[in-house]
Amino acid sequence: MESNNTFEQLKKVLVKFEKHLSVLHNKPDNYYLNTPDKVNKKKPEFFGAVQIKKTYVSFHLMPVYYYPELLDAISDELKSKMQGKSCFNFKEIDKSQLSELKSLTKSAFEKYQEMGRV
Repeated sequence: MESNNTFEQLKKVLVKFEKHLSVLHNKPDNYYLNTPDKVNKKKPEFFGAVQIKKTYVSFHLMPVYYYPELLDAISDELKSKMQGKSCFNFKEIDKSQLSELKSLTKSAFEKYQEMGRV
């Protein structure tokens, strides 16, 4: 398993939103983003994370939990990587899955913006 390479590829998907979100963890095996402090006088919320686990790399995207319609257009191939309602697990990620995940993450961020969460 190429967990470090997979982790770095998935981390890049989230890093694009770093300037609009708050970095809670930025470690070699755990990258974690929250919404900014005090948006609408609320506590920060979990947005997304990438974590190296024992046999796979997890990509968490919380907006799809709150807004499951964001998943309506994803491929069966990407859907097969889902574990639970907002987590995708990868041993390796191919270009099409990565591209689709980038698009989903962008849509998820835009949905959070639309709903006033960021």
